[in-house]
Amino acid sequence: MGRRGWYMQQQDGALILARRWPARFDLSVETRLPPVARRARLAHQVRQDLWRALQHLRGFSPCVSVSDGPEGTVLRAGGRVEGRAPRAQAEARIAGVLEDAGNRARWVRWSS
Repeated sequence: MGRRGWYMQQQDGALILARRWPARFDLSVETRLPPVARRARLAHQVRQDLWRALQHLRGFSPCVSVSDGPEGTVLRAGGRVEGRAPRAQAEARIAGVLEDAGNRARWVRWSS
């Protein structure tokens, strides 16, 4: 366990940040970003915004995966859900967080 109770590990070329280990993506959405230098900073920023959007979802624990792809950074955000959850609604909220232009600009600026 790392800093402040978060697990951060390299796995298959991706940096994975999760509150509980092993990391599990019961819900997830993927997006592409420009290349970033500090993947850990990106993961923490996305995790914070993801939590703000889904903290009402009972049993939700965020997970973020950041890896380098041929066209930049591949970001997968979602997490573990204990119990039942409205999957389509939750993934739509995650997509909203990931596609928000203000969030994306802040994340890239913060992690470059």
